[in-house]
Amino acid sequence: MHTPTDIPSTRVSVIVNGQTLVRQVECRKHLVDFLREDCGLKGSHLGCEHGVCGACTVRLDGQIVRGCLVLAVQADGRQVDTVETTTPSPALRALQDAFIEHNALQCGYCTPGMLMAALDLVERRPDASREQVREWMSGNYCRCTGYQSIVDAVCTVLELQKAGGLKAQEARA
Repeated sequence: MHTPTDIPSTRVSVIVNGQTLVRQVECRKHLVDFLREDCGLKGSHLGCEHGVCGACTVRLDGQIVRGCLVLAVQADGRQVDTVETTTPSPALRALQDAFIEHNALQCGYCTPGMLMAALDLVERRPDASREQVREWMSGNYCRCTGYQSIVDAVCTVLELQKAGGLKAQEARA
C-alpha cells in the first residue's frame, strides 16, 4: 500500500492566466485537480472524469482541452488559461454578458466549460451558423438550462462580432 510520501512528484512551472506558478505536484495529478487544489482556481469543474462532459474545459497553449484528461506535468512550461482570467478578452466578456442576458446558466456547474468552448468557437469560426454553434457546443453537457439559451447567447456574440461591435480576437491556429 502506498502512503502519500510514496507517490512520485515533480516540480512544474506553469503560466496560469498570465501568472507563472511553480508547484510540486504528484505525477498522476490531472490538470483540473492541479488548477483547483494547487492554484485555488475553482471555475473548472470535474464532471464525468472521462473527457465527455466538458465541465473541465480549459486552454492549454491556446487549444481547448479537457482538464481531466491532461496531467499537470504535461502542462510544465506551458500556458493554461481558465475562465477565471483577470484580463478577459472582449469576446469572453461579451459571452459572459450574453449568458446572463439569455439566462444561459442556472446552476453554473457547466458554465465555465461552456464559456471556454464558446470562446474557442467565436475566435475560430466567427462566421459559424446556428447549426454549427449547436454542433460545436454539443461536446459540453448541461443538465439544467438546455442548449437553446446557450446557443442563443453564442449566436448573439457572433452577430455582435460580425457587426463590428466586438473586436474579433486573432484566430488561434
